[in-house]
Amino acid sequence: MKKKFALSLVALASTALLAACGEVKSGASNTTGNPIDEKVVKIGFNFEETGAVAAYGTSEQKGAQLAVDEINAAGGVDGKQIEVVDKDNKSETAEAASVSTNLVTQSKVAAIVGPATSGATAAAVANATQAAVPLISPSATQDGLTKGQDFLFIGTFQDSFQGKIISNYVSNKLNAKKVVLYTDNSSDYAKGVAKAFRESFKGEIVADETFVSGDTDFQAALTKIKDKEFDAIVLPGYYTEAGKIVNQARGMGIDKPIIGGDGFNGEEFVQQATVERASNIYFISGFSSTVDVSDKAKAFLEAYRAKYNEEPSTFAALAYDSVYLVANAAKGAKTSVELKDNLAKTKDFEGVTGKTSFDADHNTVKTAFMMTMNNGKVEAAEVVQP
Repeated sequence: MKKKFALSLVALASTALLAACGEVKSGASNTTGNPIDEKVVKIGFNFEETGAVAAYGTSEQKGAQLAVDEINAAGGVDGKQIEVVDKDNKSETAEAASVSTNLVTQSKVAAIVGPATSGATAAAVANATQAAVPLISPSATQDGLTKGQDFLFIGTFQDSFQGKIISNYVSNKLNAKKVVLYTDNSSDYAKGVAKAFRESFKGEIVADETFVSGDTDFQAALTKIKDKEFDAIVLPGYYTEAGKIVNQARGMGIDKPIIGGDGFNGEEFVQQATVERASNIYFISGFSSTVDVSDKAKAFLEAYRAKYNEEPSTFAALAYDSVYLVANAAKGAKTSVELKDNLAKTKDFEGVTGKTSFDADHNTVKTAFMMTMNNGKVEAAEVVQP
């Protein structure tokens, strides 16, 4: 679908395929980092451009490249052009780690933008940290991911934040007393959202069902659900399966509201659900093009459409902002360590997804929106809080 900009975020965290590879040591063995050249600022892209979650990675690559093009056209950073080294991590954690190593040791980049998912980010950050090169993930959402990680920065809100928002929304806005919880049990992201929802929701969870990434037939679980008494379905998961679940649920006559996190963001969600069945849908997004749209966001929308002849996703917007954050931090920096230190000091940086500041753990808290979708289109966006 040619979707609204508001449709797309993520957040996004990891699928089982992209599960985090254990605890990452945070100490840098290189105390000075990579030098920043007198003529160029090298930035590495480590995105999921092919593979299971390529929809997220390709959107982020496009948004990031647009930002680079704009910055260079405006004179660069301190008169230096940004040089991009673009690598595809293939939606694989091992490849994300390998790409990170290549970028910091061979290409000698001063910063890395990406990956998109939490699992790939966890895998990639260790090698960046060893080289004392900052890595910013536009859309990783896993709670605790940045704890103790001096060189890791996150550009969007965490899983627990989303679970609490969904709990409040279904209770206070949808007046749901009884819900079905249907979770992607192979995704750290979905499990994180579900955990926070369970802890926050004061009503009754009448059914607690699970699926895994790659499933295509949800008839058995939906048949069990159909005969129960409930007010809404809470569906933590990614667009790939969530769209199919919506399609099959509506086809079986289940017409209750279906609520998800930012994993619903992406035109593929509507493609899987179909326009006819993608109604009475609610999901979280980190950006809205229907309310509180800044002049900067409007300019981004126009520039993205002109360059790519398509609507940008929120993933694209987050990556676009991430490049501008890195460029801002590169001002006056002579090494990647100095760039990291400047990035950590970011306060109220005005981007297309709103103002960004980093806390002590390098997480950011952004305004969240609950999107209302009917007939495959977002009809409303409401600012929400946990």
